[in-house]
This record gives sequence, C-alpha cells and structure tokens, in this order.
Amino acid sequence: MSRVQVEKTYKLYIGGKFPRSESGAVQPVIGSDGTVFAQVAWASRKDLRMAVVAARKAQGGWATRTAYNRAQVLYRVAEMLEDRRGTFVEQLTVDGSSREAANEEIDAAVDRLVWYAGWADKFVQIVGNLNPVAGPYFNITAPEPMGVVGVIAPDTSPLLGLVSVLAPVIVSGNTAVLVPSTSAPLTAASFAEVLATSDVPGGVVNILTGDQVALAPWLAEHMDVNGLEIAGVPSGEVVGIIESATENLKRVSDHRVDDLYADSAQSPYQITAFCESKTVWHPKSGGLGSGASY
Repeated sequence: MSRVQVEKTYKLYIGGKFPRSESGAVQPVIGSDGTVFAQVAWASRKDLRMAVVAARKAQGGWATRTAYNRAQVLYRVAEMLEDRRGTFVEQLTVDGSSREAANEEIDAAVDRLVWYAGWADKFVQIVGNLNPVAGPYFNITAPEPMGVVGVIAPDTSPLLGLVSVLAPVIVSGNTAVLVPSTSAPLTAASFAEVLATSDVPGGVVNILTGDQVALAPWLAEHMDVNGLEIAGVPSGEVVGIIESATENLKRVSDHRVDDLYADSAQSPYQITAFCESKTVWHPKSGGLGSGASY
C-alpha cells in the first residue's frame, strides 16, 4: 500500500524546549534530488528576545557549576553527537558534502568538543595569577564568565563551524544565543536535539535557525547581551554590527578562520575572549586583620 512520507519540521531550541517560530515561518530544506527533505523553523526578532531571556535565566546556575562538571556536560554532548553520526552524515550530504567529507567533519566536531571539555578546569591556570604586590596582601586574579553571549556561526562547515564558536563560549560558564548557518541550517537544528538529550541545562544554549543578516543586528543591539561572536557575519556587515554592539559596550570577538580543521582553529584563549578578570585582595595573616577586598 502506498503512503505519504511525513516530512519532519525542525523547531527552534529555546530554554530547553522546541517552540515553533512565533510567526509560524518555516523554510524548506531541499535535497540533492530537488525534493523537500525537511522543514526548518525560521526565527523572528521576538524569538530572539525570548532566547535572550532564557539564556539570562540559565546563566547564574550554569556559571556556579564546577568546571569539572561543565567538562562532563561537554563530553556528554560529544558522546551524543557520536551516537547520532548516521543522522548527521545524512544531513551533511543533503547540504552538499560527500559521505567521506561528512564523516570527517563529524570526527572534527566531536574531537573539538572533547578538546574544549578538557580545558574547562585548566584555562584558569593560564590566565589566572597570584600577582606580586608591595604590601602584606595576597593579590589573586581569576577569570569569570561575562554572561549572555550572542553567537553567529560560520556559514561553511555548518556542524564544525557551530561547535568551534559555541564550545569556547559555554565552557567557562557563559550561556549562548546561537544563530547558525543560514544556507545550511539543518545540522544546527539536529544539534539542538543532541543538546536536549545530553546533560546541558535548558537555556544554556538557545538555537535560532533563521536569516543571520536579519537577526545579527538585533543581537548586537540587545541590551541584555554581554558579548558577541561574529565569525559568521558577512564581511560587509561587520562594521555595522560592531557599531551597534557599542550601545552597551558589548565585547565583540571575530574568530573566523580559513581552515576550521587546523589546530589554530581551537585555542584556550578563545575561552577567555568572553571572560572578565576578577582581582581579589586579601591581607596576609598577622597583617591588618582578616577579610577580603574586591
């Protein structure tokens, strides 16, 4: 008996849930044979505002988890991505990759998640310091997460590009509002399902499939977004995005690289791009008494 195949509609990922776009807009994903492979929800400005609210609500709890626990969570995401390899191979081939290239990209994405997971409790030792001071005090500097970070993922290598800019943002305790590749949104929509079945708390990562050029300015102007990763912003739009981000003194970082597979595409200093340095003064015993000054 003949049947009608049920096409999947991939929704947004906000606050650990999968809502439809408030406008109801979707975009078809066209396979190599010209048929519709799936539908993907297309985010609006209102969806972005809701994602920022969810990210802000989740940030405090995520930042207060131990670095070791955040490492465990990122490693679990890598495990679940590996477990769903078949799905991602199929989706990357729909986006134009060969099966060999798709498997290579998945390998690199899994390895990059594991690499950043390993740095979760170590990067502090690189950028933190016991500072020399002329007085009877301890003076210690340590990095802390900034808060909510907007992330515009690269348009090429949609899975590896997404992981390369997302992992260093969240591993330190930030939460993220991510706008993935506009031309290849399918893998990002499926990656949201990986996050939902991992141990990532709702709201830590929020994924808005949609038009990057349309959504990026709203992220840049949003007053409750503390930082912005613009690796996926088209070069002609960069100056305008940076100017918009100055309204609330957002820190803007651009980690676009020519080769996402190169060792230079990952660095512990990408983690610190969205960290603030906190310095604590504390009197030495036998000095001026006890207590700390910030």
